[in-house]
Amino acid sequence: MQLELKFFATFRAIVGQKTVDREFPDDSTVGDVLATLESEYPDMEDRLLDDEGTIRGQLSILKNGQNVLHLEGAATPLSAGDTVSVFPPVAGGSELRSG
Repeated sequence: MQLELKFFATFRAIVGQKTVDREFPDDSTVGDVLATLESEYPDMEDRLLDDEGTIRGQLSILKNGQNVLHLEGAATPLSAGDTVSVFPPVAGGSELRSG
């Protein structure tokens, strides 16, 4: 099945482009896609999934705009034409100032 993969921030820099159209087996899950990305892009290794195959904390992985943590996590099934978006952890902000 054909999937659209979208990458943001540091992951976009690793992949070298914002969007990639890829073919995956028909029974693929979000975890399968993330494991494939970790194996194909050395700079992503151990940044998407932990040793148990769970999505690492602070990542935002969306299936068609919905966070997969609100679905079935890494076990979320995918269908042809789905879009998987991969966002790195977000940090920063500003200090609170009293005054």
